[in-house]
Amino acid sequence: MTTRAPLLVAKIGGSLHDSPHLARWIEALARWPHRLTLVCGGGPFADAVRAAQPKLKFSEEAAHAMAVLAMEQYALALADLYGLTLAATREEIDAAHRRGQIALWRAAKMVGAARDIAPGWDVTSDSLAAWLARQTGAGALLLIKSVDIGADSALESIASAGIVDPAFRDYVDGMPVNVAGPRALANAGALMASGALPGAPVASATQKIAS
Repeated sequence: MTTRAPLLVAKIGGSLHDSPHLARWIEALARWPHRLTLVCGGGPFADAVRAAQPKLKFSEEAAHAMAVLAMEQYALALADLYGLTLAATREEIDAAHRRGQIALWRAAKMVGAARDIAPGWDVTSDSLAAWLARQTGAGALLLIKSVDIGADSALESIASAGIVDPAFRDYVDGMPVNVAGPRALANAGALMASGALPGAPVASATQKIAS
């Protein structure tokens, strides 16, 4: 029986869309030697949904669906800019991994079919990345943010600080999580290449996925 390579889900915060760090993070992530699925936030496309909702007064359910489409828009941009492979289903994710490619998740299809995702702004791309990580059997979740956290920060504290969304603790459900901010970028590539995760662990997060 062949042992499958460890799987990491890494979420790139939408706030990095206009940051000079974005390309460097993509480069560092590409050094991961095992299976990797990327999830991106909605960036400026999600911001447009937030700005339009109070003016047009559409529902939370509609806003949630529009925000997921915003994630798709940002994914399309990243795929175009960095030559990443888009994947909308588990089958497409697996196929990309078999080809030795990074899978960049197009979220709308799987999220639209899910019955265990609550629509609303409490569930952002952080929670959706955690949901995907559990759905696909990932060993860990890496959140790339525009801010740093302290070592061994509690999940409750980063949720209270708004670093992750309010629903995140329900969706992550004990999965090892690292949060990597700007300070982690300097040695991120070297760590990723060795199979280790940059940034700081949250709660019971581990620093390395066993190979």
